[in-house]
Amino acid sequence: MRTKFTGLTLIAAFVAATATNALAQFDNPMPESEHWRVRATVPAGEPTANQRAPYGYAASGPVTRVVNIDSTTKYLNVTQLEVIQINVGGKSVIWMFDTLGTVPFPLSKVIPGADGVMVYVEDNPANRSG
Repeated sequence: MRTKFTGLTLIAAFVAATATNALAQFDNPMPESEHWRVRATVPAGEPTANQRAPYGYAASGPVTRVVNIDSTTKYLNVTQLEVIQINVGGKSVIWMFDTLGTVPFPLSKVIPGADGVMVYVEDNPANRSG
């Protein structure tokens, strides 16, 4: 009986070690010798202008929606990281709402001519935990 118990213990230990090794390989599929390349490509020093922009930045590419701002518009609801084409006073801008937090702010801080319009930022669902 003791031999069976010892054998089962060894098998369980082997299975646990194999599973742990497989998970470690899944989490980090890059060979150890290649880690220096990743570290070398991460920029050191000052953040970029986009990273410092508290309300987001002008972008290009596909947009999630188009919004027309006129004299009756009082607010704009957006989601963090949403890319929106905003039309104001005959001009158009594509804006990435990559904001630092979800505090409301006047749209005129980023787009001239959008006076009186408040932007309400909702947390991106991808950033929510739980």
